[in-house]
Amino acid sequence: QVQLTESGGGLVQAGGSLRLSCAVSGRSFSSFAMGWFRQAPGKARESVARISHSGGSTYYADSVKGRFTISRDNAKNTVYLQMNSLKPEDTAVYYCAADREIGPSLRTAGYYDYWGQGTQVTVSS
Repeated sequence: QVQLTESGGGLVQAGGSLRLSCAVSGRSFSSFAMGWFRQAPGKARESVARISHSGGSTYYADSVKGRFTISRDNAKNTVYLQMNSLKPEDTAVYYCAADREIGPSLRTAGYYDYWGQGTQVTVSS
């Protein structure tokens, strides 16, 4: 059984930063590509960032490119999302997810096999 646990969400003012973490247990972390998604109230879940199993390739949604950075530490079985220059429109529940397949570019939620429970990020104006 694979378990993903997010942490690091919270309330921040516009222009501020947050760092989300997602700890993965249960299977070989380095065999997964990892992604971060977000879902705002009344909106569909959207892909924010993706990182390959080795960490050598990263992909971002246009809305966060240049502000967010995805990274991973395979020794710690953890993936991170550093979020800078936050905007009120970044407010959402953020989820991490694991994908057993190798696939370039961002992938939609249906491709991912395992999900965390989510962490709330609220950006005030």
